Amino acid sequence: MITIHPARITKVLPDSIAAEIGFEPGDAIISINGTSPRDLIDYRYLCADEVLELEVLDAAGKTHCIEIEKDYDEDLGLEFETALFDGLIQCNNRCPFCFIDQQPPGKRSSLYLKDDDYRLSFLYGSYLTLTNLPQREWQRIEQMRLSPLYVSVHATEPEVRIKLLKNPRAGQIIEQIKWFQEKRLQIHAQVVVCPGINDGIHLEQTLRDLASFHVGEVPAVASVAVVPVGLTRFRPEKDELEPVTREKAMEVISQVRSLSKQFQQQLGSTFAWLADEWFLIAGEELPCESEYEDYPQIDNGVGSIRLFLKEFAATAKSLLPPKVMRRKLTWVVGNAVEQAFQPILNRLNSVEGLEVNMRALNSDYWGQSITVTGLLTGHDLLLKLQGQDLGDGILLPKVMLKHGELIFLDDISVDEVACKLHTKIFPIAGVEELIKTCIEPFG
Repeated sequence: MITIHPARITKVLPDSIAAEIGFEPGDAIISINGTSPRDLIDYRYLCADEVLELEVLDAAGKTHCIEIEKDYDEDLGLEFETALFDGLIQCNNRCPFCFIDQQPPGKRSSLYLKDDDYRLSFLYGSYLTLTNLPQREWQRIEQMRLSPLYVSVHATEPEVRIKLLKNPRAGQIIEQIKWFQEKRLQIHAQVVVCPGINDGIHLEQTLRDLASFHVGEVPAVASVAVVPVGLTRFRPEKDELEPVTREKAMEVISQVRSLSKQFQQQLGSTFAWLADEWFLIAGEELPCESEYEDYPQIDNGVGSIRLFLKEFAATAKSLLPPKVMRRKLTWVVGNAVEQAFQPILNRLNSVEGLEVNMRALNSDYWGQSITVTGLLTGHDLLLKLQGQDLGDGILLPKVMLKHGELIFLDDISVDEVACKLHTKIFPIAGVEELIKTCIEPFG
């Protein structure tokens, strides 16, 4: 039985239909034209009509009926506290490499929720395994044309995937991809490589199997990202996993690049891409920009560094002045990108009056010698930066923080870190914010 809660509103956009009507944060939508939306997908679908009858629960607990006439597909201008009004579909696998199980106990409860929800995959590009969907959800995916979805495949050989996911239903992946093909729906696939389990001949088999679905007008498998397994010091004992060494990274790079050349000739696309992390671990040069085509796996760390460098170069031309008022800033990044970001650092420091010092850190918190920026924690900053001259403040990439909040992965707040380091912290997202924070007067 699905329990649907009213869709609680957190923000009313200014100059919107909702603002004009008088909606306020704290109000909640019970139904639209007699139907209670399960999630943001339902809400958008139901709100597309020109005439709407809304049942609304206000913050005081009183129910109202509101009629709205608008243009077809015109947005109401509401944002909600969650995209799911009937709760998260959680994972039923026991993957030994699951990041959720590699965290210490005692943190906020949301850190331990195992998302395996096709709706978040459709809305935001998060990855799911397809092992937990009853027939009604498959029917909904087909009826609402929820495509593309993002699927953690890891292996196509049934016995290998079952071993990885610790779930007998995991062996159905090829039949499930055939279903997408029959329905003319698409997936983007992910393969997390665990040395000794799904690498070598198993990785080749997986990529060739997935490539066989990259055919037709609507290829069922649009792309594949090959990602190295990430391990932390909190991982369960006897998890059968081995860390990715420099030698293993070089081996996987060679193997996947060889296959990708074949796919390019056969399919007209590289099809299978390596996450940037492989090249950082191997100490090899990142691929050139043209190899990434239209960046189909950018959110999986495939080409994100190359794209960032490209965007910085273009934006710096128009935004960076020759001179600014004297200032000194500390830019904190993961040590995995230290070499890759040197051109950015050099360009920033070419501006007269501007001094940016990069601090490329590994994560003591997770117990990693090589760390991507998004895994640095408040603990790491306090441990590595205490007592240092940080200048006028820290440039802090927002990928370190919980989405929409100023909290690190270890539950420490940005304010707490700023207070203990006796400095300002400037959270930044993207190239433009990085440059503007460096050159504009501090607020």
